Amino acid sequence: MHQPAITGSGVFTPEQVITNDELVVAFNAYADRFNAENAEAIAAGEVEAKAHSSSEFIVNASGIEQRYVMDKAGVLDPAVMHPKLRQRADDEPGIMAEMALDACTKALAQAGRTAEEVDLVICAASNHERAYPAIAIEIQQLLGAGGFAFDMNVACSSATFGLQAAADMIRSGSVRCAIVVNPEICSGHLEWRDRDCHFIFGDVCTATVLERAEDAKGPHFLVQSTRCATQFSNNIRNNNGFLRRSRPAGTVDRRDMQFMQNGRKVFKEVLPLVVSHINDHLADSGTGADELKRLWLHQANKTMNDFIGRKVLGRVPEADEQPNILQDYANTSSAGSIIAFSKYSDDMEPGDKGVICSFGAGYSVGSVLVERA
Repeated sequence: MHQPAITGSGVFTPEQVITNDELVVAFNAYADRFNAENAEAIAAGEVEAKAHSSSEFIVNASGIEQRYVMDKAGVLDPAVMHPKLRQRADDEPGIMAEMALDACTKALAQAGRTAEEVDLVICAASNHERAYPAIAIEIQQLLGAGGFAFDMNVACSSATFGLQAAADMIRSGSVRCAIVVNPEICSGHLEWRDRDCHFIFGDVCTATVLERAEDAKGPHFLVQSTRCATQFSNNIRNNNGFLRRSRPAGTVDRRDMQFMQNGRKVFKEVLPLVVSHINDHLADSGTGADELKRLWLHQANKTMNDFIGRKVLGRVPEADEQPNILQDYANTSSAGSIIAFSKYSDDMEPGDKGVICSFGAGYSVGSVLVERA
């Protein structure tokens, strides 16, 4: 059995930024257009008028102040309200693979590894741009990596589930060096026309290099243990798959084909699930909460993270114990906890322990207990 370790991480951040103020101007213009076009139906009580959004509402509801996106113009056009992502020709790299190449290159540089030394690529993300061939195999080819590659999807927990899969294969000896990459184009599945959720997501890509600790070339984190759990729920759902779906005559679009969430039920059901998951993981590994230097949590909502931090640590966490990147990146699905880890782990000293944890649709929860070597 081999000891797996995280030896590098990298983040690809899109160049385009949408602030809350910019988003609100676009959404309110869309709402005004909708209300004007449906004035008679609204007056008759047949259609509900769309209320305006505000930056204050967004910050209070989520803690988000801005988000990075792959296409700003389409999202902010009141007549479009979605990113316009160019259709790639079959002989061109896909958009997810392009994002992944940047993040993987940064992670490999930090690990001191070349792509040729990688023998496993896992593309773990919430939404994939096609059914097949696997995005991971395209990334493998662009990198020049060896071995094998595959895609996986456990929604917002995809990254931590991918880390467990890679760590297990390293531990067993079936692979020596792996990359888990998380290209998340969340703007493509968000319903930007829904006031309750139009501010939630952003785009990003993260990558993590794992290898045998004995092979590590520099500072690294030992993966001491991992734990994953799932429990089916419809409270976070997206029905927009690659299967053809029939639409009733006269139907223009279906709201359920984009991100949908029953926020109150998610808060009520997911929070205790995550707290129990982390506490049980720590207990089974013989680690006390007072031994944790840091919690790198899924970046979905500041209130949720604050609650989890208090319950796990038994007190209000200090700012550096539970770093948030949500205000800058918004919810980036599975990549959120990895962004936090990548940006807030360099100050860890040998022996310091932390937990990378993500949670979301499924429901799914994944946690990775690491120790600075």
